[in-house]
Amino acid sequence: MNFNPMDLTGRTILVTGATSGIGRATAVYLSKLGARVIASGRNQERLDAVLSELEGDNHLGRLFDLADLDAIVPWLKSLCAEVGPLNGLAHCAGVQATRPIQAIKSDFVMEVLTQNLGAALMLAQGFRLKACHGSPASLVYVSSSAALKTAPGNVVYASSKGGIVSAVKGLGVELVRDGVRVNAVAPAMVDTPMSDQFRTLLSEENFQRVVAMHPLGLGRPDDVAAAIAFLLADTSRWITGSILNVDGGFLA
Repeated sequence: MNFNPMDLTGRTILVTGATSGIGRATAVYLSKLGARVIASGRNQERLDAVLSELEGDNHLGRLFDLADLDAIVPWLKSLCAEVGPLNGLAHCAGVQATRPIQAIKSDFVMEVLTQNLGAALMLAQGFRLKACHGSPASLVYVSSSAALKTAPGNVVYASSKGGIVSAVKGLGVELVRDGVRVNAVAPAMVDTPMSDQFRTLLSEENFQRVVAMHPLGLGRPDDVAAAIAFLLADTSRWITGSILNVDGGFLA
């Protein structure tokens, strides 16, 4: 008999931001481990494309905009009433925006904090409800190495991802009584559409300097998806309130 400690057969996992980058890779990776995936995104065409890539049956796609914070908990309750309690939630949705402090305005600050931190907190509020999670239950956020080693011009984004780090440490203990583990991954530069957008803001020379800061080179989406899967599976049964750096040596 083959032993797979990361087997997710029989478990239902919601993946936000499933239409691109790390979220897309995570949805596909989890399906390969046997999970039933509920993929969430904001574009139906891209959602359909992701669903066609998933292995196995009974996966679902759901359109939802996490920028509407007040709607998150009702949406999650309605979703779980339809699909049953979730065993895992991988929150991969978010925005990346680089802007120096002298150029920011209040609407920019609120947009980044709302989508990167506010949505994460409201998802935790909904996921902890008895009707919304089964046993075992694991909540995994995507933070960023920027929260731990930031750079000038990136302070708003870094602050939003730093909020995830603090939230994980608090929620990891607070939600133990609800039977929910809470952890996060902190990726450095990963080859995704988001990093492609970042590349357009730099000269090629400066971009290569960023690449050189990663001893193992730029990551692939699957590198992060594998870490998320580890934190969702029983392999991390004794881990909560932790941040797993997935950074190619960037923080070393």
